[in-house]
Amino acid sequence: MDKRKISRALISVFEKQGLEEIVSLLKELDIKIISTGGTQKYIQDLSINVIPVEKLTGYPSIFGGRVKTLHPIIFGGILMRDTDQKEAQKYDIDSIDLVIVDLYPFEQTVKQGATHEQIIEKIDIGGIALIRAAAKNYDRTLVISHKEQYEELVSILKAQQGYTTLEQRKKFAVEAFMVSSHYDTKIYEYLSPDPFLSLKISEQKGYELRYGENPHQKARFFGDLDEIFTQLHGKQLSYNNLLDTDSAINLIAEFDEPTIAIIKHTNPCGLASDADLSKAWDKALAGDPESAFGSIIITNREIDKATAEKINKLFFEIIIAPDYAQDALTVLKQKKNRRILIQKKKTENKLVIRSAINGYLYQQKDLKTETQEDLKVVTQKTPSPQEIEDLLFANKIVKHLKSNAIVLVKNKQLVGSGMGQPSRVDALRQAIAKAHRFGLELEGAVMASDAFFPFADSVEIAHREGINAIIQPGGSVRDQDSIDYCNKHNIAMIFTGIRHFKH
Repeated sequence: MDKRKISRALISVFEKQGLEEIVSLLKELDIKIISTGGTQKYIQDLSINVIPVEKLTGYPSIFGGRVKTLHPIIFGGILMRDTDQKEAQKYDIDSIDLVIVDLYPFEQTVKQGATHEQIIEKIDIGGIALIRAAAKNYDRTLVISHKEQYEELVSILKAQQGYTTLEQRKKFAVEAFMVSSHYDTKIYEYLSPDPFLSLKISEQKGYELRYGENPHQKARFFGDLDEIFTQLHGKQLSYNNLLDTDSAINLIAEFDEPTIAIIKHTNPCGLASDADLSKAWDKALAGDPESAFGSIIITNREIDKATAEKINKLFFEIIIAPDYAQDALTVLKQKKNRRILIQKKKTENKLVIRSAINGYLYQQKDLKTETQEDLKVVTQKTPSPQEIEDLLFANKIVKHLKSNAIVLVKNKQLVGSGMGQPSRVDALRQAIAKAHRFGLELEGAVMASDAFFPFADSVEIAHREGINAIIQPGGSVRDQDSIDYCNKHNIAMIFTGIRHFKH
């Protein structure tokens, strides 16, 4: 049967907001209401008749409220089929056609930093069982599993005078299983000692994107952007915008002093640090003014008017900062399609997931950032304090470039980069060519590599350009070739022992 008349409703909810209109409608439609605990009291306070669950089951709420609805009278009423009428009469079980139940706020309780005991008590048992039972029996039962569905339920009750269709019941059942699945995933994430035991992903918030990487590809974003950003201006972020933004916020998190980075196709094409943010912008843009066109700009400091006026001369897609001076915002908002974002917090993601072959690759995020304590000088020459600062600076950048990757830095300015090349020599030549094209001086610059040098050729090429300090992981069977070349030509080389491949 497609259309079903609701005769009895079970209501037990944590969130009461919006419930008054529903129970008032149920009263008008002469639908009996069953309830328990706080929900029962809430309904009674509205002067609406309600049948206590305890009256039906013959059992009070026991074990501190842990057991209230877990009884054949309740679950039989929800799960019974049309063919079960005879058996239902035998055990005096009446059907329950509408179940309105939400779940204890487990996820929110975890986020609030509650104690372990408080969190465990927010693992819902009766609620999840009621939701699943009603969803399973959608052929005759309608389930409401969260308060965002209240408005739609009211509309159905009014329009159809207490009747529901199979299509409606199935739709709500699907949402109920989504709620159930998400809830179980969050409990697993909290309790699991090892996130690599099983791959479980559940995100309920999401929205459709105009398209994916290309217009012929469908795409959707799942996650809560509002938790990380406040968007002050511009259009919705696209699929590619989101990828670039992810790269940008991961990169800028490496730097403490005032820094500006320019991102293009997830790779930094310009980056510099300076006490004066306006000067940092000048240096970052000078690194590659061609690639900066249509880029994403990010900084870790409030943007002032002077810096905004310089940035405003460039066509860019997105700008991200922890804040903006009011007069700087006025300048930046002159172009209506620019996305202007405030980054409110860093992301807490510590895992990376990507599809591969017929499954998924799952790994820890590369959260290692080398400090001076990680550095091992392997040459006769020791880098100067200024060179060490630049080497560490370059090493932070090379970690965020696609392999094979080379970074050239001078005075905390990215002066050349090569990335995504099939050989390290190709990456170095690309970095040098870029520096020459934009008139950047390489004499006295330093070089960082994301992985070791299998031959001394890269070191030789860098030396010919005036580079006299190098940072790399080390670990090649031919490391000594590079070390010998450095010693012969008075070059300082540091090993970190840590590789930063990024494929």
